[in-house]
Order: sequence, then C-alpha cells, then structure tokens
Amino acid sequence: MSRESWLPTLKTDTPEEGYELAVKLARKAVGMTQPDESIRKKLRPVYASNADSLTLASQVVAINFQTVAAANNYWKE
Repeated sequence: MSRESWLPTLKTDTPEEGYELAVKLARKAVGMTQPDESIRKKLRPVYASNADSLTLASQVVAINFQTVAAANNYWKE
C-alpha cells in the first residue's frame, strides 16, 4: 500500500504560493527533527522571544524559498 507524499511537487503557480511552501518545508523539518509535540510546545516560548532564533528561522525559510523558486524557474514564462 503506497502512502501519499506530503510533498508531491515543488511546483507552484505563484511566488506567494512558493513562499508558503517554503514555510511549510521549514515547519515540516522542525516536526521531523523534534517529533515530540510536547517538547516543541515547551521550547516555543524560548525561541519565540529570541531575536537570533527568529532570524535563523527566517533564514531557513529564505533558503527553502530559493530552492522552490529555482524549481519553478523563478516563475518566468
């Protein structure tokens, strides 16, 4: 029995959808890295108020967005 992929493609119709996918990729990575939801909830207040942590999270999203943009040929027609 095959399982449906949570990431069937990196293709998106617009850059905005691409950015949303980049955020999803970052969130999925956190969940896969720390699968225990109770630990993630316990840690959230620590990084949510830390400027360096938030900046690094934004950097991860930016790197993911670069990947999605390249996969979409930068939405050139």
